[in-house]
Amino acid sequence: MEVLQDMEPKRVFHYFEQICSMPHGSGNTRRISDWLVQFATEHKLAYQQDTLGNVIIRKPATAGYEDHDAVMLQGHMDMVAVKEADCLKNLETEGLDLEITGDDLHAVGTSLGGDDGIAIAYALAILEADDIPHPELEVVITVDEEVGMDGATGIDLTGCRARKLLNLDSEEEGILTVSCAGGVRIKSMFPLERTETEGEMLQIRVSGLKGGHSGQEINKGRANANILLGQILKELAGRVPYRILAVSGGTRDNVIPSEAAAQIVVQDETVAAGMETMLREQQSAIAKRYRDSENPVVLELLRQGRGTYSAWTSECAEKMIQYLTTQPNGVRSMSKQIEGLVQTSLNLGVIATEDTFFTGDQGLRSSVQSELDALAEQVERITGVLGGKTARRGAYPPWEYREDSELRDVMIASYQELFGQKPIVEAIHAGLECGILAAKLPGLDCVSIGPMMHDIHSTSEGLSITSTQRCFRYVLDILGRL
Repeated sequence: MEVLQDMEPKRVFHYFEQICSMPHGSGNTRRISDWLVQFATEHKLAYQQDTLGNVIIRKPATAGYEDHDAVMLQGHMDMVAVKEADCLKNLETEGLDLEITGDDLHAVGTSLGGDDGIAIAYALAILEADDIPHPELEVVITVDEEVGMDGATGIDLTGCRARKLLNLDSEEEGILTVSCAGGVRIKSMFPLERTETEGEMLQIRVSGLKGGHSGQEINKGRANANILLGQILKELAGRVPYRILAVSGGTRDNVIPSEAAAQIVVQDETVAAGMETMLREQQSAIAKRYRDSENPVVLELLRQGRGTYSAWTSECAEKMIQYLTTQPNGVRSMSKQIEGLVQTSLNLGVIATEDTFFTGDQGLRSSVQSELDALAEQVERITGVLGGKTARRGAYPPWEYREDSELRDVMIASYQELFGQKPIVEAIHAGLECGILAAKLPGLDCVSIGPMMHDIHSTSEGLSITSTQRCFRYVLDILGRL
């Protein structure tokens, strides 16, 4: 039995529940891509599906709109698929279990994928209907947005006629997003050499921090667990002898890391006792430094037994510590045109120890391409000086603000008439696919909207039912005006 069968608008929630019944985490979207093709076939709509799995579905204009310009509706089919520690669901093969709590729709024990399943549900409800007036529609649904916008980067839009794009990948009702930062990911890799050493293995653990999205929370002054770990290791190295076995921290380059850890070896009990005292000092100093922006940091020293271990050489350890303590991190500049908007930033999101390498993954963002390029070069130079190599991936251009936007004007007027107030028009530091698509379609006029969601990409994710209803009404009104 469908959980959402009585929810309005019925066809939107019908399709959203179908989407949730299929696994569709990033990198696992073939099933939902083929399902979209099946939908187009059943409704006798023209479509194309590329080798990546991107899908474009076209629908002719309704009566009276034949001479209107084509409009593109756009979203992505992948979700950030995460689950609670005790959840037994296999997100690679199973769908989600939905539940309603008040006005919120959730998934039991997992993320919901409202980002961006609701965009697909809106689009399919519109495509199947014969009583919704609209211009010619081109519905573009991409893969793997959450892991680097790979689908948008690889899609071929040569045959697309639309030059107005309504992106449905925002999470705050009443906000029209009209510009966003560009970005690039940089992986730094340092070769490791090891020597055998005897002693007691200890783990230094940094935890308890808030973390957050590196586009949305980078300006809130939160601590980066990976950077803190580097600073702690540097302080300890100047006071007591130890050898490093491994370091790790963070989950994704676009998430501010809330935890990090280092496994080390010390020779005797007195060194371990001394480290506990120094960590207490460091914990107090860090708490004072971030008292206005962070949770109290937790620093732990965990004992893991004596033995013979393969430790990094002193030279490799020194280079890793220098990398962690000399890299730029966080906000680098603020916009001079838009008050309160971060212009350029970077986030050391993941550090890891592989068999023969230490690696660091950084996410860089800027709304100014020249600043993004300069920051990327700085990261690469620091890595090179320390003997490492870098690889860029997932680059996407900034989506620049348009002074003149017919689409934006229509959407402002529509919102005012429907809801009796002006929408907020803003730029964001997080990334959207609009910049990539605009680069492929010169002259593309873009605006991004969406219903209210909270705690996206987490097991607490919620989608407001009433906001979903209002936003769908808003989308239909916009289409009727274009």
